[in-house]
Parts: sequence; C-alpha cells; structure tokens
Amino acid sequence: MTSNPNRRYRLGVLHGDGIGPEIVPSAVAILDAAFDAAGLDPVEWTELPLGAAAIETHGAHTPAATLEALAGLDAWLLGPHDSVSYPEPHRSQLNPSGTIRKHFQLYANIRPAKAFPGGNAVVEGTDLVIVRENTEGFYADRNTHAGTGEFMPTPDVAIAMGIITRAATERIARTAFELAQARGKKLTIVHKANVLKLTTGLFRTVCREVAADYPDVTVDDFHIDAMTMKLVRKADEFDVIVTENMFGDILSDLAGEIAGSLGIAPSVNSSDTHAMAQAAHGSAPDIAGRNVANPVAMILSSAMLLQWLAAKNDDPRLTDAARRVEDGVTATVTAGTRTRDLGGTASTTEFTDAVVDAIQAA
Repeated sequence: MTSNPNRRYRLGVLHGDGIGPEIVPSAVAILDAAFDAAGLDPVEWTELPLGAAAIETHGAHTPAATLEALAGLDAWLLGPHDSVSYPEPHRSQLNPSGTIRKHFQLYANIRPAKAFPGGNAVVEGTDLVIVRENTEGFYADRNTHAGTGEFMPTPDVAIAMGIITRAATERIARTAFELAQARGKKLTIVHKANVLKLTTGLFRTVCREVAADYPDVTVDDFHIDAMTMKLVRKADEFDVIVTENMFGDILSDLAGEIAGSLGIAPSVNSSDTHAMAQAAHGSAPDIAGRNVANPVAMILSSAMLLQWLAAKNDDPRLTDAARRVEDGVTATVTAGTRTRDLGGTASTTEFTDAVVDAIQAA
C-alpha cells in the first residue's frame, strides 16, 4: 500500500470500566502530542459506548452500533472492563474485549514485557514479547463459532473443550517468527505436550514445521510449568515466546510483573485488517477514580497500535509518532516521575503531563 502524506487517521475510543476512563484519556492526550510532533494531521477520535455505562444507555455492554462503528475506523483503543460486576444476564455473556476480539477475529495478541532502567524490575534487562494465539485454545468463551466450549451435562459435572487447529497455529506461528526476525532472532514455543499430547502437541508440532521457513531464527520449547520458573529467574534470556491462548494470558501477567509492574504491560490485538490497543491488566476497581492508576500500559499499547498502522498503511510518520511515545514514556520514568506501583508518587494526570512535556521537548 502506498503512503498518503495527507491521510488523516480515525481512531475509536472505548473508555471501559474502572480505571479505564482515567488511563484511556491519558493515552489519547499523549497520542495527540506525538502526532503533532511527528507532523501528522490530528487524529479524528470517535468515542463509542462500552461496558457498564453502555448497559445503562444501550442495554448491552458491547452494543451492535459500537461494533458497526468500529468496523469503519482505522483502529481503536479499548480500556479495561469490569465484567464481573455487571448485572445478569450481562455478567454471564462473553465480556466486551472477548466480544470484540471474536467479532473481528483478532487472532494475534502481542504482549511485550520490557523493564525500564531503575523501574522496579524483578529481572533487570527483561525485554521479551509474548505472542498469544487469541481465537481458540482452552478459552471456552471464544473457541467455538456458536455457543461455548464449556458446558454442564449434569449439575455436578462441568466440561471444557480445548481446541487447537493447524490453521490457527500456523497463522500465529508465522506472526511470531516474523517478529523474531525483526528482533533478536530467537523464539521459544510454550506448550504442555507431555500431558496434553494431542492439543498442545499439535501446537508445538506446527510451530516446529513453520520454523523451517525461518532458518535464521533459533528455536527452543518448554513446558508451561517449566517456563514460569525460567521467566522468574531468567526472563532477560528470552526474546519472542509463542503459545496458545490461556498459557499466553497467564505468562504475560507474570512477565509484566517481572518487568516492573503489570501497570506497564501493553498489548495489541490484531488481524490482517483490524487492530485494537488494550492494556494487559484489568480495570482495578479498588483504585478507580482516585487518579493514581499507572497509564503506561495503555500508552504503550497505543504506541504498538501506531506501529501496526504504520506497517498496514506504509506510513513512516506513524512509526515516528510511536517512537516519540515510547521515548517520552522512557524519559519520564527514567527521570524519576513514576506512579506509585513503580515506586513513585506521581498521579495519573501528573505522569501524563510529564510525558506530553517530554514529547514536546524532544
């Protein structure tokens, strides 16, 4: 695709629940500053209803009108949701992020974990990326076309299906190998093929088959239980990790804390045509409305979204804007302006203002 220097980007804003209405506006403000600094036309933001507020106004946590509007935008920012607090029947339904991921078949969930200098990391030097298959595996809320992969034949028996397909595994494996080629040329496959021989065994086998097309990438593999131990002690030795849905969700939370805090753990969910920035952490209702939440994960998720858009639209200005966001966050944390989870005292808005200032100064 040829770059259009006059292109104006249209991005969706979904505030979500809990701390979402605090950290999403933070990301919006910082993207506005980065676009201005990179010489891009201002973002055309579109706010859409989602979450508890949408239940009150539209009778659904993810209204059909929201999904329809998202399809017409370039990409979007999704805040965390607090679906466990929704009234029934909404609480028992597929949650907002799962609904959007499934609707748009956002099969790749890319979750980096990178330690900041002096940023409270458990393992200094951590700089890895978890590539999580996002459409099947052991997540019963999204591994079937209709209904759910979890059911109860009697009141005393519950059954869940774990679904692994060659097509989905090959797709996510290629995403991971291409990312590894652009980074340290090292990839680790995580599975549980000693016990889940057919399902995660197929996942490992297909990833190994795809590896033949990437001879410059060094490949190893570990069982999920061994991988947790290795991350805690040697996270700095890993580069790209590819795994199925549930294992990837668990490992990315662990990796975020190892890098310093789950509050700095970003992610992007994407297909070949759509993408969504979404912090890896939850809605943190215990600190909602107190202006103390760490917005770094949401900010860096937004920077990842710009990188995805840059590749999709062949627009190096977006790569420049993403770099300005990342550099602004790193400069701010390194200079000592940090929220309390990183050992500082800055509020959400104070941290946001400091990053905006850093971007403008650069």
